[in-house]
Amino acid sequence: MRETCRLRWLQSVTAALVLIAPGLAWAAKAEPSEGLLPVNLPRTQTQSRDGVTVSVSIPPGAVAAQKFGAPLAEHGIQPVWIRIENDSDFDYWLMNIALDPDYYSADEAALVAGAKLSKEAREALRTTLRAQAIPRFQRRHGTVEGFVYASYLRGGRFVDVLLSGPGHTPRFRFAVLLPTQGFDYERSELRAQYQRLEEFPDVNLEELRVRIRELPCCVTNAEAKGEGDPLNVAIAGTGEDMLAALISSGWTLTEAITAESVRKMVGAAIAEKSYITAPVSSLYLFGRKQDVALQRGRSTINQRNHMRLWLAPFRYNGQAVWVGQVSRDIGVKMTKKSPTLTTHVIDPVVDESREYLLQSLVFHESISQFVFVRGVGEARVDDPRHNLVGDPYITDGNRLLLFLSRDPVPLEKVVNLDWNESTDAVREGRGEDAKVPQGP
Repeated sequence: MRETCRLRWLQSVTAALVLIAPGLAWAAKAEPSEGLLPVNLPRTQTQSRDGVTVSVSIPPGAVAAQKFGAPLAEHGIQPVWIRIENDSDFDYWLMNIALDPDYYSADEAALVAGAKLSKEAREALRTTLRAQAIPRFQRRHGTVEGFVYASYLRGGRFVDVLLSGPGHTPRFRFAVLLPTQGFDYERSELRAQYQRLEEFPDVNLEELRVRIRELPCCVTNAEAKGEGDPLNVAIAGTGEDMLAALISSGWTLTEAITAESVRKMVGAAIAEKSYITAPVSSLYLFGRKQDVALQRGRSTINQRNHMRLWLAPFRYNGQAVWVGQVSRDIGVKMTKKSPTLTTHVIDPVVDESREYLLQSLVFHESISQFVFVRGVGEARVDDPRHNLVGDPYITDGNRLLLFLSRDPVPLEKVVNLDWNESTDAVREGRGEDAKVPQGP
């Protein structure tokens, strides 16, 4: 009986979305040009360290198809171009597994992408892919370039170039975006805001603390009415480092709400499948919707961790500051307050999601320091607060402030500035004593 009711509910949602989807189609036409990246991430990026210079780029699907003579993207293959100039005194091996543990060999990629080609065309594809693959061994005072055949990701990916040598393991971490693919950030004000970064006041550590503490408690709707999910996270670092850190930790960019993404979302809900770039609804801060949204999806679209971020109107030590909210989706319900007539239900213990973000970045060695700042306001199990769609939540009232590091930082080297203590989210959810020691 329950499954029948659920199926009818999904069918009704599908019917409603089919009716409203034509009204969303305008958004699909508003694709930005390929060069309009939101932060300083050119199509080809270069970093130098320890006498080694590494450049990376990802050709769009159509460009790759033309270059290799087969639609690799349609078969789940994404060639990542890498150039390594080794001016050091050491030989290195390129660790492809750091870039993608599921990367394809040249022959495997040829077999997969050439399945429907003639024997001669398939053999030509294999020859091309072999010739274009980057060699594993990087000799001292030499230069090599070529492709790693990675599994396909839409919107962008983290490119981790790890070199292994005797006593030396230089590592280069890149966030590579693929614009014009209908993602949320392409339709936000991020690019315009980021270009104004130098105009924002530059604050010191104590001033940053005050600024973070004095932010509004919560995000709002488009009319700046009501209190939505709590504003519980801040990140200090460049846009490039922010995206690299989050994407390396398994967070994916989210698609814009369009007719196509809505249909895909409904299909995933009906089939109980994952949709790791599924859209998120728009929430507002500083008078605008989120500048960028990211998520960590599960095997079904109904569950995911998701985060909305806004570029703050101030800097710290010359770098950008991003503020936002992170929460965990644990189900779906119908609502008239969403353009898709549905919304996710959040985990009431929102501090657990905040802890998840901290652990994901610490585990992937992306932060140097962190600290908790008061500002959200406490909400207990016996007196919860509610977001814009009526979901209850509890919190210790803290915001998590993270300081990014471009160089990997081992867990034992990460510093807690220790302004305030966060609660144990598990104990908090049980309704146990969740008092937070007051910081100065």
